Amino acid sequence: MSDLGALLTAIVTPFADVSGTTSRKPAPVDEEGFVKLHKLVIERGSDGVVACGTTGEASTLSDDEHLGVIKLAIDNKPAGTTVVAGVGSNDTAHACHLTERATELGADAILSVTPYYNRPNRRGIIAHFTEVAKATDKPIILYNIPFRTGTDMPNDLLAELAQIDGISAVKQSNDANLAAVDGLDLYAGNDDTILRTLEVGGVGAISVASHLVGHDIKRMIESPEERTDVHARLSPLFAALGVTTNPSPIKAALSMQGHLSDIFRLPIVPCDEHEASVITSALSALDLLDAGVRA
Repeated sequence: MSDLGALLTAIVTPFADVSGTTSRKPAPVDEEGFVKLHKLVIERGSDGVVACGTTGEASTLSDDEHLGVIKLAIDNKPAGTTVVAGVGSNDTAHACHLTERATELGADAILSVTPYYNRPNRRGIIAHFTEVAKATDKPIILYNIPFRTGTDMPNDLLAELAQIDGISAVKQSNDANLAAVDGLDLYAGNDDTILRTLEVGGVGAISVASHLVGHDIKRMIESPEERTDVHARLSPLFAALGVTTNPSPIKAALSMQGHLSDIFRLPIVPCDEHEASVITSALSALDLLDAGVRA
């Protein structure tokens, strides 16, 4: 198992339900709600959290808010758990700045995504992560998610990046690339590929569904003989949490359980009636609608 833990929750960022918010004056971060949610996901089986990843709506946070959420996670992390800071950017200088600051704050590791939109070529990707690695003495988890970035990092490139000091793992969110990579710990980047990731030698998962069913996912990781059955039972939930753009579904589910307000920053919007019904059905099937459900 990775020193960072086998199960990391890509934790959402709760926003406060306050009046007077607009697209230009969005709801502030609900700091108390974040601390409570952080505690909850650890109680539900996670070894740590990834703060300010895609699920944490990092793209709509100012740098001060972004680093503030990371600090909140670090300052309030339960004993024996870890905090991975999501501090990627498509601007190398910005990624290095955020990486340096997260390191200073005490993050246990860095999650750094492939530069998005400007879509650098192979040499540019290598140059980018070489500079990011210089900005920290913490382990770096590469984040390969071409669905969002527009650029894939194939496994031969990942193996080359693994030669850079400090780059130690990959969150693999491209199913087509799902295979062991020399020099990197492999984390499932999608809940529906956790089983396959473990079967090819992965160390665990960076999960969204673990907000709700962390102990079940932990059993998948720790008990090979149970994996197939647990995966089959959770598959409808995994599908429901993908009914629309993340993090709308997981925030809806947590709101249904009474753990946070279903509030977002544009352009992410709440689930519509159909999407909410899909999520409700999946939660009900697993007896997860009670806010006090078994963790």
